[in-house]
Amino acid sequence: MKFNKLGLSTQLEEGLDMMGFEIATPIQEKAIPIILKGKDLIACAQTGTGKTAAFVLPILSMLSNKKQSDKVKVLIIAPTRELAKQIDMQIEGFSYYTNSSSYPIYGGGTGPEFENQKQALVKGTDIIICTPGRLMAHLKFDYFDSSSVNYLILDEADRMLDMGFYDDIIKISKKLPEQRQTLLFSATMPPKIRKLAQNILINPESISLAMSKPAVGISQSSYLVNDEQKVRLIREILKNKAKEKPLSHVLIFASSIKSVKEIKKTLNRSGFASSDMHSELNQEQREETIRDFKSKKIKILVATDILSRGIDIKGIELVINYEVPHDAEDYVHRIGRTARADNTGEAITFINSKQVRNFMDIEKLIEKSIRKTPLPNNFDKGPKYEVFKKMKKKKWKKK
Repeated sequence: MKFNKLGLSTQLEEGLDMMGFEIATPIQEKAIPIILKGKDLIACAQTGTGKTAAFVLPILSMLSNKKQSDKVKVLIIAPTRELAKQIDMQIEGFSYYTNSSSYPIYGGGTGPEFENQKQALVKGTDIIICTPGRLMAHLKFDYFDSSSVNYLILDEADRMLDMGFYDDIIKISKKLPEQRQTLLFSATMPPKIRKLAQNILINPESISLAMSKPAVGISQSSYLVNDEQKVRLIREILKNKAKEKPLSHVLIFASSIKSVKEIKKTLNRSGFASSDMHSELNQEQREETIRDFKSKKIKILVATDILSRGIDIKGIELVINYEVPHDAEDYVHRIGRTARADNTGEAITFINSKQVRNFMDIEKLIEKSIRKTPLPNNFDKGPKYEVFKKMKKKKWKKK
């Protein structure tokens, strides 16, 4: 459906037309009319479906019809500073054609940055995009007048709950007017999300888009390998890839900061210049790292799941999962960093003996058997993929 059929304000439609946006994505087509009607919404849609514009566009449209004031009207909460900043960038692009203002609030900055955030809250920036922890820090000082917040939006709600922000979100929602519109967007819909929705939404409409399968252009494979040989295997893979053609854009995911640092250190010693990305870096370091990786100044980046969602980096040729993600959906998000915009890419996952069952869940989710590549000849034999199947049979016989 075309954007000019969705009921957005005239100036926003004109702006979208000038920017070359004509056809809405499925989540935009379904969500925008519901939001414009003023209804609460719970929407299940993964990263890359256009969900940010699905809530930003109707919010900007409705703000254009309201009188200007010196109070915050919209509160958008996101799990990470990277996603908060990305949402703010999209708002800046779309709001160019409206009179709305926005400001991102997240941790990791300096003292002056905290003061700038305070001023954005006190002077009434129309839209505040924030992380839960940082907003809670500001709420302690009682200078944020939230009485005019008409819209509360939770983006990547499942990720926020995984990070332990449930109580903070409840506390924040209680600080806001009861008469407001609340929108909840989540890539997955586990019971804890439904519990949150029941507590902060009122008679919400629901949208659920099927989980997209990995892009056709992604070549997926895996190795059954013991933990002590994983770093060495990464080195071996990169060495073989470099023989075929120079490495230009490689992303390696690891679940812990300790693993990220170990991989980076080993690769650098082996002549593979790499950098790392994790929560221990300050905001300036993280922004510089993302910039350098996008521009390919950094060719190999080792990161925690901080980069698995909400970050659009084109041209990544290879994604390596140092271990199997705990949630099957996270696998789709991780490997979705490659083969973007109809390009091709490769995703390789390492499986240890404890992660076989999780990898089977991934194959079940994407309805595809992923190739198990034999280890190089100079490696010790890895675990068996059938190990959990055999254990199940033994337990069944005992009964």
